Amino acid sequence: MSKNREIGDIFDRIADILDLCEDNPFRIRAYRNAARNIRELSENIEDIAERDELTKIPGIGTDLADKIKEFITTGKINHYDELKKKFPEGLVELLAIQGLGPKTLAKLNKELGIKNLDDLERALDGKEILTLRGMGVKKIKDIKRGIELLKQSGERMPLGIALPLAEELIFEISRIPGTEGTIAAGSLRRMKETVGDIDILTMAENGERVVKAFTKLSLVKEVLAAGDTKGSVILKNGMQVDLRVVEPGSYGAALQYFTGSKAHNIKLRTIALDKGLKINEYGVFRGTENIAGETEEEIYKTLKLAWIPPEIREDKGEIEAALNSKLPNLVELRDIRGDLHMHSKWSDGKVTIEEMALKAKDLGYEYIAMTDHSPSSRIARGLSVERLYEKKKEVDTLNKKIKGIKILMGSEVDIRGDGTLDYPDEVLKELDIVIASVHSGFKMDRESMTKRMVNALHNPFVHSIVHPTGRLIGEREAYEVDMDEVIKTAKALGKALEVNSYYLRLDLNDINVRKAIQTGVKIVISTDAHLPDQLGMMRLGVATARRGWAEKKDVLNTMGLKGLTKWLNEVRDK
Repeated sequence: MSKNREIGDIFDRIADILDLCEDNPFRIRAYRNAARNIRELSENIEDIAERDELTKIPGIGTDLADKIKEFITTGKINHYDELKKKFPEGLVELLAIQGLGPKTLAKLNKELGIKNLDDLERALDGKEILTLRGMGVKKIKDIKRGIELLKQSGERMPLGIALPLAEELIFEISRIPGTEGTIAAGSLRRMKETVGDIDILTMAENGERVVKAFTKLSLVKEVLAAGDTKGSVILKNGMQVDLRVVEPGSYGAALQYFTGSKAHNIKLRTIALDKGLKINEYGVFRGTENIAGETEEEIYKTLKLAWIPPEIREDKGEIEAALNSKLPNLVELRDIRGDLHMHSKWSDGKVTIEEMALKAKDLGYEYIAMTDHSPSSRIARGLSVERLYEKKKEVDTLNKKIKGIKILMGSEVDIRGDGTLDYPDEVLKELDIVIASVHSGFKMDRESMTKRMVNALHNPFVHSIVHPTGRLIGEREAYEVDMDEVIKTAKALGKALEVNSYYLRLDLNDINVRKAIQTGVKIVISTDAHLPDQLGMMRLGVATARRGWAEKKDVLNTMGLKGLTKWLNEVRDK
């Protein structure tokens, strides 16, 4: 679905240019929302256009639908081409820097002639920039940190973008005659939150022919190498992909080797050497005899180890656990019984509660929680108390109408600066579930932010803290907070912490997941979905939880409805 990504990227760049022009903020937001919704479609946008159903996509009106049709037909959008002429290309790209807004950037362009990143970095190290109004030492420091973050994110792609891209490639490679067992390896198979490049493995007898066909796929922009067993390309989005073609006898060894991590593989090689063996991408050898290599399982078995799930192959105790038969039985996507964080049209969601519920029912869920925003989230159309009660009536009606799934009445309630919540307790106590989160004041110092979150956990009606560190991968760093103290408080009060599955959040991250479950804190894996298709991001949250060694028993929403309801009530009774 490369067209989905291409159109989404163009709409985002249009929004960037409009931002630089200080255009209508609602128009800018419309392009950004459309870009996000298009990228997250589960269907090819060309198929939707062919049915003349583009305006059924949330956020796509007649004007944007016409631009999508124009791109599908001609490969370009004239409006975008005209907008690009207004500013140097390098200037628009600077809008991705955290801490550098469009007004500041326009001023830097006008008064210092800044046109690209090199110009900006030179200016930040000079004295002239300090003469501009609003450009103090702290502002300059923030922009420099934003540049550093941008450079780091530019080298790696979020898992939620890389994974569907890899799956598209795997599908195409699988269609090449003679291929078998095509699979992702590397950090993608380990489900790391960001991916530097994509490694793909396949079996075939005629490697040269497979590599040649791979280099001619429609997603490929540039061919770096094309040999008998390996091909390397750059995709149109700039990502490098390496394909390795292996023989059946070494498939398992190659998969294990190229999955990594490097530290995990070094530890395995050490174990092999102690047993008088050698292990590499071709197999396990005793002298010159290849004694294992067809499957990963036999590679590990030869070393007297149980097979280790890819997500935890990071040399963080997994090999020792395997040696002692103490590997965790990691949570799986099929264990999830419901989603406890999602939004509808009542706040900033794109569809109705009923549409979200029916999608969740199709996924086999027993329950969902509709957790639209509280009043302080004005940009997200947070609900007043009056609107909250109107929504509750709708939820009650839908629970009578829709059989086979329970809709829990909830709210994502803002945590104020002092740790109090955005609704009074007499309102909170009438909700089935209350999740609390920080949406403002991200620059509080560590002590104040920690106190803020701890105070929120002490509210008797709060069940969990969601996206607890506030980070957006590649866009916004986590705020300063003592997560050890938050985890300790959650444990003492019997509260849960969320693994937010939205692809730019994955928050808690794997490190904090492991801390939480080792402390005995329940985690809840939710999607924060604003569209039905976003419910599919649950797999990213499950992968993050697995990287944190979470088992089914550690995850709140692996409970059935009866068990969940009991837990929700017990939290309030403490």
